[in-house]
Amino acid sequence: MSETELAQKCKLGDKQAYKELYELFAEKMLCLCFRYTGDIDVAHDLLHDGFLKVFSSFPSFKGQYEGSLHAWLNRIFTTTALEYLRKRDLLRDGISLDEVYDLADEPEPDASLLSMDILMRFVAELPVGYRTVFNLYVFEDWPHKEIARQLHINEKSSASQLTRARKILAERIREELKKQR
Repeated sequence: MSETELAQKCKLGDKQAYKELYELFAEKMLCLCFRYTGDIDVAHDLLHDGFLKVFSSFPSFKGQYEGSLHAWLNRIFTTTALEYLRKRDLLRDGISLDEVYDLADEPEPDASLLSMDILMRFVAELPVGYRTVFNLYVFEDWPHKEIARQLHINEKSSASQLTRARKILAERIREELKKQR
């Protein structure tokens, strides 16, 4: 069944379609929630909350092309994760830009030499603010203007946090590659 057909059945309240939707997207959405929280138990809670929002919001779903359902789900789960971080004031936690030591401007290492599990662990270990900006920019493809608006920060802060996150990740990747030699 195509995404479009699945979405239409879900809009009609078809319980079997809800089950199929869950089975099709639960793992992807759990990974998305984990990328933002860095905590698998919280990610499971957000997965549950996100699907409740999805099922109750289907009447407003307007997607009419293949891929729009996945994009809509990504947006709902990203918003759910951001709400969680905001409610717990976690976006203010972490390292301020002034406290981070200057990382050298070296060429980026070849991350493809490491497993996706290692790379995602490095992302999960970033300070919450950096991790959130990194996820929104890299995985969700949001522009800095939208990130700034959603996180209630300055657009330049978004860009700075992304730069710092990339430098930290590059350093972690370099260290891991040295260990593996």
